[in-house]
Amino acid sequence: MIGKTFRDPIHGDISLPRPLVEICDTAEVQRMRGIKMLGTASLVYPGATHTRFEHSLGTCHLTKRLMENLGMDPHDHLAVLASALLHDITHIPFGHTLEDERRVFQRHDTPERLRHFLPRGGLGQKLKAHKLLDPVLAILGGSPDKAWHSEVFSGTVCADLLDYLRRDAYFCGLPQSYDMRILSMFRLSEDGSLYLEALKNGLVRQDVLSEVVNLLRLRYFLSERVYFHHTKTASGAMISRAVEAALEHGWQLRDLETCGDEVLLHRLQQELADDPIVSLLIGQLRSHQIHKRAYVITRRIGEERRRELVEHYHKDAAGRRQAELDISRRCKLKPGELILYCPAFGMQLKEADMRVRLREREIGPLSSVALPELQILRERHQDLWKFYAFLAPQCSAKLAKVSQACEEHFREPNHLPALQGGQLFLDL
Repeated sequence: MIGKTFRDPIHGDISLPRPLVEICDTAEVQRMRGIKMLGTASLVYPGATHTRFEHSLGTCHLTKRLMENLGMDPHDHLAVLASALLHDITHIPFGHTLEDERRVFQRHDTPERLRHFLPRGGLGQKLKAHKLLDPVLAILGGSPDKAWHSEVFSGTVCADLLDYLRRDAYFCGLPQSYDMRILSMFRLSEDGSLYLEALKNGLVRQDVLSEVVNLLRLRYFLSERVYFHHTKTASGAMISRAVEAALEHGWQLRDLETCGDEVLLHRLQQELADDPIVSLLIGQLRSHQIHKRAYVITRRIGEERRRELVEHYHKDAAGRRQAELDISRRCKLKPGELILYCPAFGMQLKEADMRVRLREREIGPLSSVALPELQILRERHQDLWKFYAFLAPQCSAKLAKVSQACEEHFREPNHLPALQGGQLFLDL
């Protein structure tokens, strides 16, 4: 039933059965070759050009290995493997930036997006031909026959996470990894859900707990160094602002659904060359002229104030736009030269909630265990929340003026000087 073997730098040989090879060869799946896993992170780490296509292969491969470790024949669960292969199929270019960070569009993995995307084109035809369309829609849409059918690649700790952590670290040139023996720690509970086994002969296996904590440490390390790096955040905000300008010209989500990263940037630059915001932002991205930090607020302001900022400048696009306009007018900036970035409130290390068994007949979240290092990691992950005002590099002479205007507008001091001096970390 083996149809093709792919050579992967992370996992070695990845073999797919013929039906999945046929699915891989559709235009809809091949489009993922043009969508970088880490968006604009390659501006910081030049090697981070790996795509959602090879990540999807890796996720499918690890899903197969997990199923084998659970004592299941992967060939009997082809729909699970197909779902793992297609778990990112609805991703648009710079998807996490546009959906999660700037809230330009709804998330890519909603049931509505899946029902719109999966049945159409060559992908839909192949799924129907192999009688996989309905079961894949059920698994990816949140209604699988058994919980593990989706948890194996989309749970808190799963094939998806295990692939992208190792892959992202490798292509960013960061010598970090985890022990693949973690695959052998997965078990199925009586209700068909996945958990990690940390009990042997009535005793807690410390090696299991230490490996799980190591996995969370790697997740935090990549978040700090890569996923929330300020240059990646600034460049992503530039693209988001350009896409927002495109929407004002009549663009819609469907205009991005068939694009890869480079195609989207090319279309923005060519089709909206007369728009001053798009022209400025995409042109500067092309020449690596990335907006700089002018003003930063950290979580030291307290949870109540942070929730207030999120409500006004993350959830409310109009409020964010008005603040940009007010500060730009005060500082005599052109449209697009100032961009506000307010992340969602939650910076949760959700992987800490993975289900583990530490006592007989008792399976619960790891976060309920008193592990000092785990609590430190969760706190440090929360500290990744930062509200930014980014300023175009040609306006660097106005940094002090923009900083003062932001302090007065948001009624919070600029934390950037302390952040650059390391004082915020000393205060933690």
